[in-house]
Amino acid sequence: MRGLMDNSLPTPSPDAQDASRALCARIADEIVASGGWMSFARYQELALYAPGLGYYAGGSHKFGADGDFVTAPELTPLFGHALARQVAQITAASAPAVLETGAGSGRLAADLLLGLDALGSAPQRYLILELSGELRARQRETIAREAPALAERVAWLDAMPESFAGCVVANELLDAMPVQVLAWREDGLKERGVGLDAAGQFVWRERPADARLAAAAAELGVAAPYVGEVALAARAWTAEWGHRLTKGALLLIDYGLPRREYYHAQRSDGTLRCHYRHRAHDNPFWWPGLSDITTHVEFTAIAEAGHGAGLDVLGYTAQATFLMNCGIGDLLAARQARGGDTTKALGAIQVLLAPGEMGELFKVIALGRGMDLPLLGFARCDRLHAL
Repeated sequence: MRGLMDNSLPTPSPDAQDASRALCARIADEIVASGGWMSFARYQELALYAPGLGYYAGGSHKFGADGDFVTAPELTPLFGHALARQVAQITAASAPAVLETGAGSGRLAADLLLGLDALGSAPQRYLILELSGELRARQRETIAREAPALAERVAWLDAMPESFAGCVVANELLDAMPVQVLAWREDGLKERGVGLDAAGQFVWRERPADARLAAAAAELGVAAPYVGEVALAARAWTAEWGHRLTKGALLLIDYGLPRREYYHAQRSDGTLRCHYRHRAHDNPFWWPGLSDITTHVEFTAIAEAGHGAGLDVLGYTAQATFLMNCGIGDLLAARQARGGDTTKALGAIQVLLAPGEMGELFKVIALGRGMDLPLLGFARCDRLHAL
């Protein structure tokens, strides 16, 4: 059994298809046990994180040219080296510790460690919160290869620490957290979920939204007909740091929009997208477990969640502005002065900064406690007013 086929996508290998079928069977069993309906948030959670079978818990290669998508750290180490300048400012004002959550291949961790060391700000501890054993192994390999002198400072966590002081970094984490999908219909607000058709394939089902979702939807000013996402998990994750961060800041980097743009009438089909072999598609039921399932981040909700939990909103801006404020241009010039080949780096920076690429689509938000100094990455063109 599998989801509906999309013939425009590459055909998965037989082993990948078998893994997807096993995941489908697990999800289907839970749907049946729940009376024929599963919230999309739960479906997404299983599709991405089910032990041994979910997209991030399986063994397939996800990052880089041979994977399904390319993240900023995979493009050039200059991304991590520029980010290191902001991290160094935060750790100097709080504690010499970094915690990265959702570290992917380990590329950003290695680049941050090297960048911080070059600034004389190598952290005493570099913690990685990562639940996937397969990704932990890749992270260890990457760090040992790229930053061997600093590898002994790295440790892995199974859960958020009870308390933490320093800098928390999350690059493209929030977009992969499970979301509730809502449908504003003429006969009322519905929650979209997953059921099974007569052939045993996954299909969309709707039922009236509960009081919690109705309260969240009331803040958004959306009129029927409309379909969109509410990221309760991302809100809760952000708020949790308000109870655990004693001093320092969170740097959250992801693609997304402030609320008034996120729920614009022209975006009436939502932002849910899937990624497989560098192709985007909109069918989350296509070979579950083999595609990444993501949504844009609604940054107003993230700011509200952090502020409501006692954190200060320290800055919000586009990725291009943030990286320029952190001196990525100076880093490129320094590389050119050393006589190295900068052709690849120039192309990568164009992707990172160009408005039509990642420069405007991606945003950076900082939330913190006990940080009295203005942050480097938001020194010019801070967009806090847009939230």
